[in-house]
Parts: sequence; structure tokens; C-alpha cells
Amino acid sequence: QVQLVESGGGLVQAGDSLRLSCAASGRTFGWYGMGWFRQAPGKERELVAAISSGGSTYYADSVKGRFTISRDNAKNTLYLQMNSLKPEDTALYYCATHAKLGIVVVSTEYNYWGQGTQVTVSS
Repeated sequence: QVQLVESGGGLVQAGDSLRLSCAASGRTFGWYGMGWFRQAPGKERELVAAISSGGSTYYADSVKGRFTISRDNAKNTLYLQMNSLKPEDTALYYCATHAKLGIVVVSTEYNYWGQGTQVTVSS
């Protein structure tokens, strides 16, 4: 059974930084691509960033240049470094994984999800 546990969220001010972590267990972590999603109240869940098993990355336009996704296969952990945070980044952030090696941008193809960690950015 694959388990994903996010941590690192919190309340910060605009311009601050946060690093989210996602600890994975239950299968060989390094074989599969992963992603970070977020969902703000009243909005649909959106893909923020994705990473392949080989380390290739994808970013939503809204976070390019500010967020960095990375993975440490030895620690079975996925990260999302978030810099220059804005109030519009406020959301519940989820990590997720799927059954492919590459980058997947469609949320319905992700079959394992964490419970989420809240990020709140005040102005």
C-alpha cells in the first residue's frame, strides 16, 4: 500500500519561503513520477509541479521561477521549495504519484494521494 505524507505547510507573509516535503512508502520510490497539486477554496485542484523518475520537471506558469520541485530517492522524499510566496498561493497542497516513469500533467492519472498540507500566505 502506497502512502504519502506531506509536511511543511504553515502561515507565512507575502515574499517568504516554505519547503514542503512528501514522505513516500509502500513501493520503490525512484521508479515513478510524482507531482504537487494545490486546491484553494472554491477552486479546482491544479497541478503546480511534476517530476519524472529521471528528474525532469514541469511547472505551472503561475509558479515558474518561484517554485522548485525535487526528489531524494535515497530518502523516499519529494520536495517543493516555494520562494517569493504570494497570497494567491494560499491553498491545500497535495503530493501525488502515478504508475509511469515520466511527467504526467493530468490529475486523473495520479492514483495515490497524500492528505495535504495547508499553506496560507498573508499580504
